[in-house]
Amino acid sequence: MGEEAMADQKADQQVHEKAHEKAHEKDLGAPGLQAVTPDILRRSLLRGWSDFRAAPIFGLVFAVIYILIGWAMAWVTGATGTSYWLILAAIGFPLVGPFAAVGLYEVSRRIEAGEPLAWPPVLGVIWGEAGRQLPWLCALIVVVFLFWFFLGHMIFALFLGLSPMTNVSSSLDVFLTPSGLKMLVFGSIVGGGFAVLLFTMAVLSLPMLLDREVDFMTAMVASIGYVIAHPVPMLAWGGLLAGLTFVALLPGFLGLVVVLPLLGHASWHLYDQLALREAALPEGAMPV
Repeated sequence: MGEEAMADQKADQQVHEKAHEKAHEKDLGAPGLQAVTPDILRRSLLRGWSDFRAAPIFGLVFAVIYILIGWAMAWVTGATGTSYWLILAAIGFPLVGPFAAVGLYEVSRRIEAGEPLAWPPVLGVIWGEAGRQLPWLCALIVVVFLFWFFLGHMIFALFLGLSPMTNVSSSLDVFLTPSGLKMLVFGSIVGGGFAVLLFTMAVLSLPMLLDREVDFMTAMVASIGYVIAHPVPMLAWGGLLAGLTFVALLPGFLGLVVVLPLLGHASWHLYDQLALREAALPEGAMPV
């Protein structure tokens, strides 16, 4: 009887282990996506704030890392004596925000699923993505960001290359000249285009790669297609994210302590509300 009891116990344990593994398996393919509404956007922000309050330490740590990177960029800019790069960094810096938000997506997913919150499993999931599709999308985002950095330098040289230079950390007079104002207008338009491009590529694809078993090109195409299909609410969402991030950058990046966790959690909840878990899109199909 003892051996039979042990066998039954072992069998039960195997059943539970298989059920646990199945529960953590990722669904295949890009999900169907329902139409976005103002109410979905509102709930995303509210749930993002709720997650930040429920697990503040995770948001604070990710935000501090992001802020330290920003300070490092500012220090390098000043140390090299080419302080005009700080303007380009300030414009481009919010574009890499999704990297800092990846960990927050996992925290929100665990809160919603009722799974335990601890650093090892959260960091383990992020580390596990290193050998999957997420790095490919991140690499593409970095390439676009670096291209904007290079193009911004070229714009600066085009408009102000022959102008007497002053240190922008102590004087902004050079930007108030006709050439300086033209550079700011043209650079803002180009930078805004890059921001829209990166937002369109990443807004749904980043959380999708954490949630699904899908290649980065399919996730990116689904994200771009969805924004094209719903331009007004999605670009309004992107404008809200950009506006809050810009305001948070003004006090030495310190506003990101609150804004980054809020928007990171909210971005996950936006995707989570839009994704239709029951069915994946057929290969080559576009979201509606």
